[in-house]
Amino acid sequence: MEDVKRILVVSRLTGEDEKALHYGVSLSKKYGAELNIVHVIHDPLLGGGWNLPIPAIEEAYKESREEAKKALDRIIGLEREKGMTITELIMDGEPSREVFKVVEEKKIDLIIMVSHEEGRLEHFLFGRTNERIVRRLPCSVLLVKKEPEAVGSLD
Repeated sequence: MEDVKRILVVSRLTGEDEKALHYGVSLSKKYGAELNIVHVIHDPLLGGGWNLPIPAIEEAYKESREEAKKALDRIIGLEREKGMTITELIMDGEPSREVFKVVEEKKIDLIIMVSHEEGRLEHFLFGRTNERIVRRLPCSVLLVKKEPEAVGSLD
């Protein structure tokens, strides 16, 4: 990994992005790489031309996004206090399109993002974002897995 000079952590402002950010900070320090974080705000409920009366869902979505941003800001702030330079970008749009733009503009060598199962509802709302990003990128991708859930007793 000696040739990794620019790292991009992709955040979709979910509660799981912290783990990817920790990997990004660690690898950036280890390899002396530039660290970039892109927060892609994609709101399929509000910005997708939907005409559904779902204010409770809209408010819950907005609150969860704000909480995730606060948690990431806390980590970024701590690292900046220690002297680390982190470039933070906030983009609004379709996640795979916005990630491609950043990769090209910043000449990213490694992307770090959370690997997650895209269930039927998420696939309906967001599409297969991870799959599109991984297949088309000109750089390496590190998918960070969530902690595995307990399967149960082996007895």
